[in-house]
Amino acid sequence: MENSPHIKKELTGYIIRDVFSSLGLSIYILADTYFIAYAVGPIGLAALNIDLPIFNLFNGLGLMLGIGGATIFSINKSKHPEKSRSIFTQVLSFGILLGLIIMAFGLIFIHPLLHLLGANHETLAPSLTYLRIILIGSPLFIINNLVLSFVRNDSNPHLTMIATLSQSLFVIIFDYLLMFPLHMGMMGAAMATICSPIVSLLILTQHRHHPQRLLTLQHLTLRFKPTFKAIQLGFPSFLTEMSTGVSIFVFNIVILHLSNNYAVAAYGIIANILLVGLSLFNGVAVGVQPIVSREFGKHHWDNVKTSLKIGLLSALGIAVGLYLVLIGLKLPIIEIFNHEHNQQLIRYASAGIPLIFISFFFSSMNIVNNLFMTAIAQPRLSFFVAIMRGYIVLIASVLVLSSLFGLTGVWVSVPLTEILIFIMGMLITRNLLKIIDQWY
Repeated sequence: MENSPHIKKELTGYIIRDVFSSLGLSIYILADTYFIAYAVGPIGLAALNIDLPIFNLFNGLGLMLGIGGATIFSINKSKHPEKSRSIFTQVLSFGILLGLIIMAFGLIFIHPLLHLLGANHETLAPSLTYLRIILIGSPLFIINNLVLSFVRNDSNPHLTMIATLSQSLFVIIFDYLLMFPLHMGMMGAAMATICSPIVSLLILTQHRHHPQRLLTLQHLTLRFKPTFKAIQLGFPSFLTEMSTGVSIFVFNIVILHLSNNYAVAAYGIIANILLVGLSLFNGVAVGVQPIVSREFGKHHWDNVKTSLKIGLLSALGIAVGLYLVLIGLKLPIIEIFNHEHNQQLIRYASAGIPLIFISFFFSSMNIVNNLFMTAIAQPRLSFFVAIMRGYIVLIASVLVLSSLFGLTGVWVSVPLTEILIFIMGMLITRNLLKIIDQWY
């Protein structure tokens, strides 16, 4: 019922810390791409792009359990602290078990998995080397994303920023050491990557010294209802994260059908830059989520609406800046990842960048808007929008437009999808805000 004068300052602090965390992760993504492109060449870049959807699976599962569980944690924090304390142990245990199952099945069926992802005779060997090691680290990736979400929601976004930046710095340094002085190629890149969540988790253990900490590990009792509720709330976040992996998978298949591995390598550059932008927008969204969930639990409707507005404007501002940089520095950016100066790669990437990154103007607000729905306990609406955005509209767009306009259609399908979802999502949110006004 109240609009706190401190809400904007608190929200800005959360957003800045989480965007910096995402920026650190983005620098790591770009550095990993650069080192592989330099050490292995365009085929290594194409192989990395084939394996990327598996990363999205790990991150998506971690976010599903983390965002879903942390939303329950925040909503109950002030009125039902006993529920907040128990949910962490429940979802953490489930996350560990899930990671071990994925690791086992992934390693057993790794060859069929790579063929499904689009590996061919040129990319199979480097893809296999990289993915085999990454699968071993699957429980670590899931647990890290889960714990980051809970610590952030337990009033400690500063520590999550430090953990994320530290793991990114670690990977950059060890990527270089393992790939160049030690000449370990794709294996070195993968080994550096699976160590990164260990660095983050070690730093996050310092949360036990936080004076406002509510988060604790408790004796595990097998109760599936809280975990199921967390999965239900976090499933839209999983779908949003996995939509990137699905789009990379579909685009790889379509591009290989239309062109060759160099076009896939060009898309690998574009996809990694796209991941950077989406990561920054997600940083804004996860910065907004704890405040929205808390204020929603307290029935402070004005603060809920203020948080959404600031989140949308912040994400859009980042999108505008990113697009201007990408257009102004298009060729130098491509050359960073094109050590061999391959002209095919330059031609494909130059054509794609101005078109596909128009999507930033709309994806920025779509990500914030979707997580807002989750934060106010509307998982069904968030689920619907996430399904439409990442799967139905996107896949239909790329299949239809690529058949009509070739590679140009592939690039245009991304902004078209985001525009349609923006219109749909904002209409849904507008209706939700009208309901909130009636409550008020």
